[in-house]
Amino acid sequence: MAPITIAHGQYTITTNKELMNIADIHQWLSEEAYWSKGIPFRTVDTLFHHSYCVGVLLQDRQVGFARLVTDYATFAYLADVYVCEEHRGQNLSTAMLDVLFGQEWVRNLRRIMLSTIHAHGLYQKYGFGNCKFPDRLMEILQSPNMYQTHNS
Repeated sequence: MAPITIAHGQYTITTNKELMNIADIHQWLSEEAYWSKGIPFRTVDTLFHHSYCVGVLLQDRQVGFARLVTDYATFAYLADVYVCEEHRGQNLSTAMLDVLFGQEWVRNLRRIMLSTIHAHGLYQKYGFGNCKFPDRLMEILQSPNMYQTHNS
């Protein structure tokens, strides 16, 4: 599938990984995100290359990011959605998710999941809600603070 790149005011929204800045993504995920503080660069590099990503760029600076962990046929997990604080309030999260969820292959997925403590209203606009059968879901949570014990 061909990368998508669109203008959003002074920003660029893109699925083209060649335009994205992994160092900026790592910095935000390792320093700002409650779910991945201390995550090693090597881990971010791996997740980046094994996910379908969308980013928000201001010139060459990565100011937003989201990714789908997916088999491209039936299932995806939405992860690592962020917009840097100084760029919030400009509908950048919505623009990123519009690009993701506007693609036919994403609309044809049977299940898309996410885990979040923020922005439920944003995600509800795209059809997310409480799990219909929560008793069917299980997880292995190795260590909630696992990255804080590793060096990046």
